[in-house]
This record gives sequence, structure tokens and C-alpha cells, in this order.
Amino acid sequence: MTGRHGIAVAAGAAALAGGMLAYGALVERNAFTVRRETVALLPPGSPSLRILHLSDLHLAPWQEHRIDWLRSLAELEPDLVVDTGDNLGHRDAVPAVGRALEVFAGVPGVYVHGSNDYFAPKPKSWLTYFSGPSRQHREPEHLDTAALEAVYERLGWVGLNNRAALLPVGDRLIEFVGLDDPHLRRDRLDLVPSALEALREGDDEGPETLSIGVVHAPYVRALDSLTTNGSQLILAGHTHGGQVCAPGVGALVTNCDLPRSMARGMHVWTRAQHAAYLNVSAGVGTSIYAPVRFACPPEAVVIDLVPRID
Repeated sequence: MTGRHGIAVAAGAAALAGGMLAYGALVERNAFTVRRETVALLPPGSPSLRILHLSDLHLAPWQEHRIDWLRSLAELEPDLVVDTGDNLGHRDAVPAVGRALEVFAGVPGVYVHGSNDYFAPKPKSWLTYFSGPSRQHREPEHLDTAALEAVYERLGWVGLNNRAALLPVGDRLIEFVGLDDPHLRRDRLDLVPSALEALREGDDEGPETLSIGVVHAPYVRALDSLTTNGSQLILAGHTHGGQVCAPGVGALVTNCDLPRSMARGMHVWTRAQHAAYLNVSAGVGTSIYAPVRFACPPEAVVIDLVPRID
């Protein structure tokens, strides 16, 4: 009886694991959601501002269902789109990204790149993520990043890779500062103070300016830099929210040094005497070599900024 019982338990466990894998690959991976957040960050009496945060599209040319869903997000009527990178999921994905995002032409937008905007994904064991942040392959396949940037240029979006910019959004000016991907160590933290100093010069007597930080991978060093340099809201992606989460436990990995408890959602990031709201998106897609999500559905995020009550 003991042997038969053990075989039955093993068979049951295998069936459960198979069912979970099938659910994660066939159902939840395509169960696109819109997470909504409201943050009281604007000066009293200001009109509200709607931000659509997109991240980690990981698009492949054949993913029409994902493209159609992304296009439907235009119905949310955002005032601003912030794209935190990893939009390419295949060497031939640039036209797909163009089709998915063309509905936002004329809507103010900013972007930064993630590693998969530079290099194509390759097969790897998911177990490697438990040993620390993933590493770049020795001979990566370079993607057409310039063609991707041309898509953004047609939309009128502004690149923030190690740059700061002051952009009109509605009837207000917003200060942005962005970092190139920390996961690839392309972030130039040394450039942030001088870029912002040049942007802020001569603006001491102007109206209160909202400052937004943008980065793909939310490494601690990047969040600390953006926070201490005045960002009030930071938007990031990269983690996929853990992608495969354990109910009651949450994300098992973040693929960076961000605490697992902050792998997804709106948080407050503190550094010394400074603090910023931090939104980490679970992202829309997955690598074509790991097309599974569990207890972590794909998402776009709507952030409604509303006036503070001072």
C-alpha cells in the first residue's frame, strides 16, 4: 500500500504541476489587466493628470491578441504615456510595436530602453534566476534599436536614456529624468545632477513642477539616485512582478536587487531624507522562451495624479 500510495501522490503532484503550467501558459499569460492607482501628488486646485504606464511588451510579430489589447488602451484617454522598455521580444518585432503603439500618436510620451530593446532573447533555464540577476550572453544578437526609436519619434515621444527633459503635458510642464538600463549597467548616475541642474536653471520662481523619474530595471542604486535628485514619482518595469508567484508568498525573484515585496505595485521609496512614489509594473509580456505567468497577470497601469490636500 505504501508504494501504491507514493505513486498516487507523485502522479497527483505531476498532474497538478501540469495543470498549473497549462493555466499559466494558456490562460493567465493572456489575461491582460489594467491596474489603477490614484496618487495625490499635484498642487492643490490642479486638474488631475492621467498617466498610462506601459512596460515589458516583449512583442513578437505573431502576437496579434496582445497587439489588439494594447491598441484598446487608447480608450483610457491618457494625458501622458510612460514606456519603461523591453518592448522587443523578437528580432522582427519593430513593426509589431509600431502597430501596437500608433494609436498613441500625438499623446505626450517618454521612454527608456530595457535590455531586450538592445539584444534578442535566448533560451535559458528559469532556475538561473534564483542565483541572482540574469547575465548577458557572451555573443548576444543585436536588435535594430534605431528602428525602434524611429517608431517613438513618429509618435512624438521623447527618449530619456540618461537624459532629463522638461515637457508640456496639458497645461503644465513636467520635469522628467531617465536612466538607460541598469541591468546592462548602462545607467549613468553621474549625469543626473548636472542634467537636472541645467534643466532647473532660472526656474526658482516658477510654479511648482512635478518631477518624474523613469527607469527600466529598478535597481536600488538607480532608485536612490532618482529619489535624492528630486523625483516625486518613479516608474519602472523589468521584474514582470515575479512572473511566477506563489500564492500567499508573492514574487519569488525580481531579477535585480529590488526587494521581492516591491516586485509589483505602488510603493514609497525612501533614501535619506527623501521619498518618492514608486510604481513597478508587472509588464504586459514575457520572453517567447518562458511564456508562462502564474498568480501575476500581465498588466498596464493607469496612474491618476490628483491634487494634494495640504
